[in-house]
Amino acid sequence: MIVYQSTKSKFLDDHDNLDIEEVIAHGYLQRTGRYAPDAEMRSWKASLSEMAKVLRDGDIAEDVGVGIEFGIPQSAKRIDFILSGQAESGSPNLIIVELKQWSQAALTDKDGIILARRGGSAPPTEGTHPSYQAWSYATLLEGFNEAVYDHGVALSPCAYLHNYVRDDIIDNARYDAYTQKAPLFLKGEEERRRLREFIKKHVRRGDNGELIYQIENGRIRPSKALVDSLAGMLKGNREFVLIDDQKVAFETAVSAGKRASEDRKQAVIVQGGPGTGKSVIAINLLNHLSKLGLVCQYVSKNAAPRAVFKAKLTGSFKTNAIDNLFRGSGAFTTTEPNAFDALIVDEAHRLNEKSGLYGNLGENQIKEIIQSAKCAIFFVDDDQLVTLSDIGHSRELERWASQLGAEVTRLQLASQFRCNGSDGYIAWLNNMLGIGEVADELVSDFDFDFRVVDSPNELHRLIEDKNAANNRSRVVAGYCWDWISKKHPERNDIVIPEHGYARKWNLSQDSSLWIVAPNSINEVGCIHTCQGLELDYVGVIIGPDLVARSGQMTVNPEARSSNDRSIRGWRSSMRRDPDATRERLDQVIRNTYKTLMTRGMRGCYVYCVDPETQSHFKRRLEQP
Repeated sequence: MIVYQSTKSKFLDDHDNLDIEEVIAHGYLQRTGRYAPDAEMRSWKASLSEMAKVLRDGDIAEDVGVGIEFGIPQSAKRIDFILSGQAESGSPNLIIVELKQWSQAALTDKDGIILARRGGSAPPTEGTHPSYQAWSYATLLEGFNEAVYDHGVALSPCAYLHNYVRDDIIDNARYDAYTQKAPLFLKGEEERRRLREFIKKHVRRGDNGELIYQIENGRIRPSKALVDSLAGMLKGNREFVLIDDQKVAFETAVSAGKRASEDRKQAVIVQGGPGTGKSVIAINLLNHLSKLGLVCQYVSKNAAPRAVFKAKLTGSFKTNAIDNLFRGSGAFTTTEPNAFDALIVDEAHRLNEKSGLYGNLGENQIKEIIQSAKCAIFFVDDDQLVTLSDIGHSRELERWASQLGAEVTRLQLASQFRCNGSDGYIAWLNNMLGIGEVADELVSDFDFDFRVVDSPNELHRLIEDKNAANNRSRVVAGYCWDWISKKHPERNDIVIPEHGYARKWNLSQDSSLWIVAPNSINEVGCIHTCQGLELDYVGVIIGPDLVARSGQMTVNPEARSSNDRSIRGWRSSMRRDPDATRERLDQVIRNTYKTLMTRGMRGCYVYCVDPETQSHFKRRLEQP
């Protein structure tokens, strides 16, 4: 997506004869269906006027392409300003300009991180240096767009802070690694001249915006999957570039890990929704902190991610080395205090109180993890608590950390890279399922392949077609059907007679490796074997535990299978405390479907067994 596309001459004409911010706002409304915030309008007016001054140079070709607010594929990130043309050699080149209105900043001791006021009167916050930001956006674009990747397009990022005077802070030597990759241009006529020379060096001739058109309409390369990049990451290869708040979270956690001691325990709580990069950051931390000589482990309650990670690493690392890197959350009931320098806890919302097969070991997993490490790093999504025994809510993590004397740092991840980077889809889904704070009305025209299909057979056929490309698509369902095939392998589990649909749960043969097993496309997965992992396309069968009645989604725990341990004991709990239990059941069932419906990076297809619910989904999807 690009909000504005033209040439230098047309951009200057629009700037001189129209209110340029209104032109951009009109394009923004057309492309997104939303009105631009006032703060963004003010930013466009100020920064685009400065870019107009830069481009008033007769040696910059009139037909150089200009693009404003260029959306990076498969993310919610937008590049402020781009210029396209050809270098002296005739090769295609794209200049990426990160625009900032800052006038002051402060140093930090974290790599690529600077302290600055990032919006209006808000207090200064830590974030990526503008040169790091420009470079990381260029790297993202190169990785996702085939027009860039396959056709030799050179990307030349830079940052332009037109209100900032050099002060040995923004241009401090500690940021040299990034200012060399993405030069920094600041306030003043000499800086403006330097930026003009940078532009003329990389785009000697214009192209009428043809390259911008090619990139916007070019094919999107498949996203990297964490499981496929795992071995390279643990060997120190840069498989993923951390963007904006991801980089801040990573560097903050590294800093906490380095300063932690027995007398100064640290707890870092990183909150983030689906696809915000929690697991990518966690694996990067495991590698980086280990290389610093710290004793650390990756911890998760879910067996499925650990099993998939270990399977992918087999052959690249020794078995005992793999086992020493990945542990279950119940492994610390008898661990000596501060035995680890750092424990990195992914999917921390899934932590339980008790451990062991029969839930009879230990006292509290949160407490035991914090006690066992000088630094505990928790990655959590409060909207992914999916069983009655999940206790890892961010409030509970913070309560235990404070009680045990740890210094607590809280961080928020907002950058979303799953669901094609569509924040609109996540907002629509939250609204649909009644999760969290949601707007009264939301558009359904989001940039994500979401469909409501008419039968489970069609759903499975669509997913099988998508899976043929790379074995990264699967069908999942709410746990509303008994696991009959466990004792009777010849029988099917998920049976929907009116459509002649009959499939087995994935629980028998492939178990935790179902999501990567080559033949498991024929089976149906559940929450227990896909949470914490990602797919390209996911097909979701919504069972009778979540139904629409009179236009509202409501839960029906009675429809859950008796084999499902996630709400085991709910009937007796209802007798003890009906209000609290009802609220908890409501949360668990809604969260389960949100988790299932956000496994796909590129698409999600849904079939509802309840006809009224099916109709409700279709109506809400068709609303303007």
